[in-house]
Amino acid sequence: MRKLKLIWDFRGPDALKIAEHHEIHLKDYVRLEKLNLNITGFEPITNIHAIAFMVVTEDNMKPIRDTLKPHRGQVYME
Repeated sequence: MRKLKLIWDFRGPDALKIAEHHEIHLKDYVRLEKLNLNITGFEPITNIHAIAFMVVTEDNMKPIRDTLKPHRGQVYME
């Protein structure tokens, strides 16, 4: 089963702090929904662009996507 990386983009001088905080909410969602997911994170792209992300399997992507509304997604390569 393919894994997909759902991505939320944040821009501006506080982008990294916001992405880091957003990851907390992603982890809360995984815990509350009792999902078998364990890959979340955040990372800087530039000094004014950062992302938060969650890796999901293709079969559970649609309900998570529809609920959390990521900005984009891509195939996850381990």
